[in-house]
Amino acid sequence: MPSYFIIAIFGCADGSAACTPVATVPTHYASAAACSAATNDALIANSDLDFPSLSAECRQVVRGSAANDQPRVIPAGAARS
Repeated sequence: MPSYFIIAIFGCADGSAACTPVATVPTHYASAAACSAATNDALIANSDLDFPSLSAECRQVVRGSAANDQPRVIPAGAARS
């Protein structure tokens, strides 16, 4: 199945202990490496979010084979088939 990567921005209240997803960068990246290379710029672009600290994480999105299937995000660390 075709896939791409997106950057998820997390706002953290206490260091990196209590982080919540707060934004998703709309750009789609063809590879994990390209996504990872863009995370610093994504953090800078979203530095106006009101959290003590922010983090960025690349997430793989897999598109279904049917035209009406919605993309689904594969959580980091999840097993891939």
